[in-house]
Amino acid sequence: MNDHSLIIGLESRLLNAWPSFDYQLYDGWVLRLANGYSKRANSATPFRPDIGLDDELLDYMVARFVEANVRPTFRLNGIEAPQVDELLKERGFKDIEPTHVLTAPIRIGDCESDPEVSLDPQVSKRWVRAAAESYGGDKADDETLMRIVSRIRQKTAFATLSLDERPVAWGLGVVERGYVGLYDIVVAPDLRGIGLGRRVVASLMAWGCREGAHTAYLQVREENEIARSLYGALGFETAYRYTHRVMPGRSSSV
Repeated sequence: MNDHSLIIGLESRLLNAWPSFDYQLYDGWVLRLANGYSKRANSATPFRPDIGLDDELLDYMVARFVEANVRPTFRLNGIEAPQVDELLKERGFKDIEPTHVLTAPIRIGDCESDPEVSLDPQVSKRWVRAAAESYGGDKADDETLMRIVSRIRQKTAFATLSLDERPVAWGLGVVERGYVGLYDIVVAPDLRGIGLGRRVVASLMAWGCREGAHTAYLQVREENEIARSLYGALGFETAYRYTHRVMPGRSSSV
């Protein structure tokens, strides 16, 4: 849980697999901005073990968030110095949405995809529109989602599961250096809870296997016990946990 090299390795892959529009580097912190679409693409994350944070640097990064009309958010993955969380807490940043990064080994027998799951190497407007609509809420912004996934430079697979020619579940796989990251796993709201997401996950893992990946990784909120149970049944275990410190009272965009 405290393996800094593992954490930084996965964080680097995550950064490449879910690109932002603007990157700024501050003494070991990477500040990312993407018009407020998802916290992972709109936050400051430590990328150096035991990196600290003082009031001056904190104020400077907060100003950059405010300029971009994005709520100041620090995504703490556990490699930062302990006093970082204390400083953010003292400054009124709220602790929200603890999230687990899960990993699972991919075995040789896991290389066969579900025949009803199509895997496209390029994103389409149809995939983005359907995935965003099924997410709903703040993630229903298909235009920004398209801009994010169109910037991925690693090998990708955009998965769609169809039943009776109706698309009902979607997901994204990104392969880099022996790992396949699983993103945007979403099922049509009226068909959740019957194993469709599991089929998409298994197919993306199979695709990763064929592309040389030995390990799959994904992220799931701590509160989502149903998803964590599903992924546990597929062999996923927690590699590390991160949380967000968010400044209240600023832009509502996160």
